[in-house]
Amino acid sequence: MQRRTCPNTGLSLPILGLGCWSFGGGDYWGPRELKDEEAIVKTALEHGINYLDTAEIYNSGRSEESLGKIMRNIPRDQVLIGSKISPANCQPAILVEHCEASLRRLQTDYIDLYMVHWPVHPAAIKSFTKDPERIANPPRIEEVYQTLLELQQAGKIRHIGISNFAVSRMAELPALDKIAINQLAYNLISRSIELEVLPYCEKHGVGTMGYMGLMQGILSGRWASFDEIPMLRRRTRHFDSRKVPNSRTGEPGFEAETSSVLQELRAISEETGYSMADLALKWVCANPNLTCNLVGASSPAQLAKNGEAVKKELEAPLLHRLNEASVTLRDKMGNHIDLFESTENDRTV
Repeated sequence: MQRRTCPNTGLSLPILGLGCWSFGGGDYWGPRELKDEEAIVKTALEHGINYLDTAEIYNSGRSEESLGKIMRNIPRDQVLIGSKISPANCQPAILVEHCEASLRRLQTDYIDLYMVHWPVHPAAIKSFTKDPERIANPPRIEEVYQTLLELQQAGKIRHIGISNFAVSRMAELPALDKIAINQLAYNLISRSIELEVLPYCEKHGVGTMGYMGLMQGILSGRWASFDEIPMLRRRTRHFDSRKVPNSRTGEPGFEAETSSVLQELRAISEETGYSMADLALKWVCANPNLTCNLVGASSPAQLAKNGEAVKKELEAPLLHRLNEASVTLRDKMGNHIDLFESTENDRTV
């Protein structure tokens, strides 16, 4: 498995990482069995995928708990564990408590990469708590940054990261030289970070980690039409919010442009014999400015297939076709990297 390095901190990551949001089961992903999750992790390690990504909010902590149980049977130095703190829990004393709680659930003495899940300001915080005090009085980003440095100095975390930070929020940080990663949504139909965030990260030595590389299965060819896609996975700006009860975007979406990209992806798949998922993952990993890309998996076989797919680079003519097929959608969606909110309510800026 190819590895890439975060310029600022030297953190080395596999080009493909395992997203563990589904671990522990929940309403979004349905029930999960620990034995199946353990088999997925072991398959990941067999393919050189040794970065495991979770967060305190994933399934109310059960993702971290499941990963902790799995790690009892795996040498700690064989894996890199990443977790994320909710912006609602970033007041210094609370942040320390929540980091300690994540360590207990993960059954480890340290977290390799500890990220602030969303920018620390009211628009983002209100997505994670109803506490009016926390929403109205977020800590200053300087306080959050200093607390993370203290946790790092204490050996509780190895590397500091951020997630879903647009350029305006990155610019508010006291310094960027200690920031290893900015974790961001990135896939063939979600390319907005190319317009501003990726160049800024590259300029300042911050690594980038893409999530939703297969757009929660939409790029895998699993569903033949939009109507077949589960409602919870149609809450993004791609889709007409009037047809999706849980959507918060209030926008008409970009369904024609999204459909056009999927049609071209399917056509190339039929022409070449590559699966749609293989093409989508190869395309993501072809971007040299991405340090690591996350994929989830419902079975060991699915993950093994993904791991094999990225070992061979996508041929240049196919890369060009996919770039051309998706650039119109990128430009119409614009420089707006919060896929789940309207432009006016973007939590990343």
